Amino acid sequence: MTTKRLKKPGRPKRPYRKKKRARQEQETRRRITEAAVELHRTLGPARAGITDVAKLARVSRMTVYSHFPTEVDLFMACSTHWASSNPFPDPSAWAPIEDPAERLNTALEELYRWYGRKQDMLGKVLRDIHTVEALATVMGELWSPWMQAIIDTLATGWAPKHAGDKEFTAALRLAVDFDTWRLLTGSGLDDGVAAGLIARMLGAEFGPGSELKN
Repeated sequence: MTTKRLKKPGRPKRPYRKKKRARQEQETRRRITEAAVELHRTLGPARAGITDVAKLARVSRMTVYSHFPTEVDLFMACSTHWASSNPFPDPSAWAPIEDPAERLNTALEELYRWYGRKQDMLGKVLRDIHTVEALATVMGELWSPWMQAIIDTLATGWAPKHAGDKEFTAALRLAVDFDTWRLLTGSGLDDGVAAGLIARMLGAEFGPGSELKN
């Protein structure tokens, strides 16, 4: 009678080790990103250093740099992560509204309410955009195209004389600006009233009959 020898357990396969390491790296990257987002929300990008991010994420400074070699890399990851959980209002949803004044009022109401809900992050990011070069670079890639899409959507349908008019475009930019919302609501107006006020002001200046002025 022969006796079968039991095989010794083999070493874990290399692909398994690689997958485990990849999961760990992904988890570390997520912790760093979420830590940076939280610090940007509470302190602002200009006041949240790499040491602060590393401490909150429970990693070393070198680990942060290994995942995000530059400030632009870190800010881009933070911005996309935050935006995925806090989607921006979609300008294409306002495009079907034919009346430009109604479209403007609807857009401003939605935009102003969103500003109100996200002001803790937006206020600090927009405050620091002029002092942090890497932040300005990222915002130029993410924020600026979105704002331009809003302007393009809201600019259609007004009196033909206003097409491409610098004053008209400037007025629209002022209407959708975060600081405009903050000034109006800081004066005691709620979001809906503030949106209606700006919409009426632009309608009076650029709406039907404005071509008869002067």
